[in-house]
Amino acid sequence: MFRRTFWFTAGAAAGVWATTKVNRKLKQLTPESLAAQAANKAIDAGHRLKDFALDVRDGMAQREAELGEALGLEHDPDAELPAQRRVAAIENRKLLTAKPVQHQNNPNSTYENGSYTYNRNEDH
Repeated sequence: MFRRTFWFTAGAAAGVWATTKVNRKLKQLTPESLAAQAANKAIDAGHRLKDFALDVRDGMAQREAELGEALGLEHDPDAELPAQRRVAAIENRKLLTAKPVQHQNNPNSTYENGSYTYNRNEDH
């Protein structure tokens, strides 16, 4: 008699346990629950990406400081930038002010100081 009671109780407990487990799994598979899980995973991924970006930024700043120290550069944020060089503009001005000279083989092009200047008639 006790054996039957034991097995009846064990079977009822197993049934309750299995039913509870199946109901929980069904609730996890509802659309609302799946959407909430996806949102939570997206938020976690965003936090991990933010932490990664902050780590990269810290590493960049540290490496920049190491390189600045190794090269002997002093970073002064209030210092003004150096003036722009205008070497190319000065060279172009020299070509524009140069006196054109007719080349012996091609009368449409001008030649002076070892370089040809542009003549729009050469393209045709």
